[in-house]
Amino acid sequence: MTARILIVEDEAPIRRFLRIALEAEGHLVSEAATAHEGLALAAKEAPAAMILDLGLPDADGISVLRGVREWTQMPVLLLSVRSDEAGKIAALDAGAQDYVTKPFSTGELLARLRGLLRDRAVEGGSAFLTLGPLEIDAADHRASLSGEDLRLTRKEFDLLWLLASHAGRLVTQDMILRAIWGPAHAGDSQYLRVYIRQLRVKLGDDAADPRWIFTEPGVGYRLAAG
Repeated sequence: MTARILIVEDEAPIRRFLRIALEAEGHLVSEAATAHEGLALAAKEAPAAMILDLGLPDADGISVLRGVREWTQMPVLLLSVRSDEAGKIAALDAGAQDYVTKPFSTGELLARLRGLLRDRAVEGGSAFLTLGPLEIDAADHRASLSGEDLRLTRKEFDLLWLLASHAGRLVTQDMILRAIWGPAHAGDSQYLRVYIRQLRVKLGDDAADPRWIFTEPGVGYRLAAG
């Protein structure tokens, strides 16, 4: 069961150890050393699962968990120190699926991760979305409309994927900006409007009479469900 796994851990030796173990299992691995980097990579790469340390230098792991839970239900496996019982409970309440305690064995971590990936597969989690004639492949960062490839920049693709993951539902400006550009850009609504305009052009959409992207003025955007 090959999958992309995101490691969010500030200790480089642990990241290296995890990368070696995961790649030996055939997984693709991305790494982040801070909460900010972790949120950005989660939005960009749509990983199948995240391994998340509760203690990060710029924010606690629970804030990362709450951030990703705004747009994805991907499995999150926590790394925690043995004495951090309150932190583990809070993180599980916030949406983490499981945890291992440092120091941990490779076998235990991989077994728990396999269980989470199996559960996700059964639930139908996918990195491929079809909305009528619009098809989006997160693994290859490709999208097509009526069989024609859309030539999207990385940010345009990330924006489309985020909207498509919530098709038919309102996604707030704040959520989009934080997920794709990070918390520092949470107020840059004009910046977002530029990318929405570019994405509309590539989808052949008309803001005055939209087929795909609908605007809720001052609040956010909604992508048609197909």
